[in-house]
Amino acid sequence: MLNSDRQATWDYHNGTKHPGGALLDETWEFNISMRPFLFKVYSDLAPTALPLDTTPGSTSALQALVIDGSESGTDRQLDLEILTRIFYYSAGITKVLRRRETGRTIEFRAYACTGALFHIELYLVCGDIGGLAAGVYHLDPQGPSIRQLRAGDYRRVLVEASGYEPNVEQAQAILVATDVIARNAVKYQAREYRHAFWDGGTMLANTLASAVAHHLSARVVAGFIDSMVSRLLDLDPQRELALALVPIGAGAIAAGAPGLPLDPLNLKVQPIADHEVDVPAIRAMHEASMLPGSASVAAWRGTVPPRPSLPPQGQLIPLQPLTGDALATASLEEVIVRRGSTRAFTHDSLTFEQLSTVLYQSLQEVPADFLEPAGMTLNDIYLTVHAIDGLEPGAYVLRRETWELELLKAGDFRETSGYLGLKQDLPLDASVNIFFLANLPPILERFGNRGYRVAQLDASIAGGRMYLASYGQRFGASALTFYDDAVTDFFSPHASGKSVMFMIALGHKAKGAIGWVRADQKVAER
Repeated sequence: MLNSDRQATWDYHNGTKHPGGALLDETWEFNISMRPFLFKVYSDLAPTALPLDTTPGSTSALQALVIDGSESGTDRQLDLEILTRIFYYSAGITKVLRRRETGRTIEFRAYACTGALFHIELYLVCGDIGGLAAGVYHLDPQGPSIRQLRAGDYRRVLVEASGYEPNVEQAQAILVATDVIARNAVKYQAREYRHAFWDGGTMLANTLASAVAHHLSARVVAGFIDSMVSRLLDLDPQRELALALVPIGAGAIAAGAPGLPLDPLNLKVQPIADHEVDVPAIRAMHEASMLPGSASVAAWRGTVPPRPSLPPQGQLIPLQPLTGDALATASLEEVIVRRGSTRAFTHDSLTFEQLSTVLYQSLQEVPADFLEPAGMTLNDIYLTVHAIDGLEPGAYVLRRETWELELLKAGDFRETSGYLGLKQDLPLDASVNIFFLANLPPILERFGNRGYRVAQLDASIAGGRMYLASYGQRFGASALTFYDDAVTDFFSPHASGKSVMFMIALGHKAKGAIGWVRADQKVAER
């Protein structure tokens, strides 16, 4: 079985490292004229407008990051208005901005995305719900609107594809996230496959938080038969890859007839560019991590490998997060609309309470089929601290079992952080940088090549939550790329043998540093 041949992961991972990965062309240059069309449009399917209500809810962004079992269950009925809100605050167009220097406009989405190339698409598979007939739909952020691909209740297809995962079996609706390869690969080449899970994860963080805000259960399901999902959605597997399923709402057994046809639809889709970038290494990595049947999916799903905790060697500092009513800050919806990727930081300090709140709220349980038992994780958290009141500058690791920071080495590491973050000013100027590192060998031993997918997702969902926790406390955040081996070396010997999955910088946003301004009303409403 391909998924068990773990050399495929190492060939891809090492081949896409900065600097000098064998799968990357160091002479490749991206310019704005190469920017692709950022929407999937079906030529022969008319869109139907979705009923969007943008009234802020009563759940704050900080509160929505923590799954509370008492607020999810089988009594909340899903309808089209709620689904529209979940979609909009996951991947909708939240602002249209114009570049000062060039006048170019771009529709920014609800989630953080590498290069603002927005290569993640969302689909909906549902039974009859209030305001919408059972079917398979594509969700279009333009409008926002919806297009029906298939009529009828096809949830049973995803039940089988997921190896009869219980949350999928009982979901009222299932979202499916996919990756349009060429949109991101035109700039980032083979590293795009990492970005698929980074950007998919930051989007899913919004989805999970929005479900909590609407008192609905939601779960990330990464174990499924890829070919079956692609066939259901009529995806071209050379161009678009299925990443994750998200069952939403409980208590509605999927009763669709198992004999519903899955004939190819051959739907026409508008091209995103005159000449699409083709990266065979991405398809090879994706195919090497596929699961061929329900039995293999069921066998793949299970407990995570143990992660031994080294005895502390340095000073331990307990976190001091906000609690109770102090978490009732700005609403989730207001924060998602306000959120962006900070383009420049000041050197002003964050408080230790602010940092503690980001870590504690963002790193709570992620409901996912690859994180069993509940509350487990695949990544360790390392930090370079530059300006946190009450915390000595230096390199730290988070001891998640006790919620304490352990000092690995003291010192001013601003210049080092700038280098680790691909020689950029953002990590140098930030108050703190947070790195997610995974010990890949036992993860791949347990999950096969698909373990590479979920190690990235585990990190990026938490990273997406960190965006919300930062903007919820009115300071900035920006996810960054990095020099892979240099990060591991810097945090070693503690991080020896681990691989970087995600990096995010936090700090106060420098005023006037962003080269984008709000577009005029005419453009904003187009």
